[in-house]
Amino acid sequence: MTLHALRADALSSTTDGFALRLSLPWIRSLPVASLSGPVVRIDGAPSGPLLVQIGDRSIPSEALVHEREWWFVQDRVVLRGRRPVAPGAHEVTVVFELVVPYLQSGPDGPLRLPFTASRTLVTDAPTAVATVSRDVA
Repeated sequence: MTLHALRADALSSTTDGFALRLSLPWIRSLPVASLSGPVVRIDGAPSGPLLVQIGDRSIPSEALVHEREWWFVQDRVVLRGRRPVAPGAHEVTVVFELVVPYLQSGPDGPLRLPFTASRTLVTDAPTAVATVSRDVA
């Protein structure tokens, strides 16, 4: 189990921008719909609108609320942006909320936990150790 949202190999370049693999910073698996309002900044600049890769589909982050897949503690959600990312080190920050459906915080609904994770990441860094982590599918 990991409680770190950004691992060393989280940032990769793609033909149309970047992919950022976000680990679940929680002690139990949650529905992928629990991820709310992700915002990514790379070197201080907003990445713009994000798509979330669910298996072979890419959906707008706002549409996650309708998804039924699960985000297991060992797996990572892939956030895709259209901003090109140069090779090398970048300061990456991701801000989001986790909606914990089984913990009620009052009459207004489930507990909403704010998270901010920042880390210097190298584009396309190799995985340092063997892992059982997969992308959410």
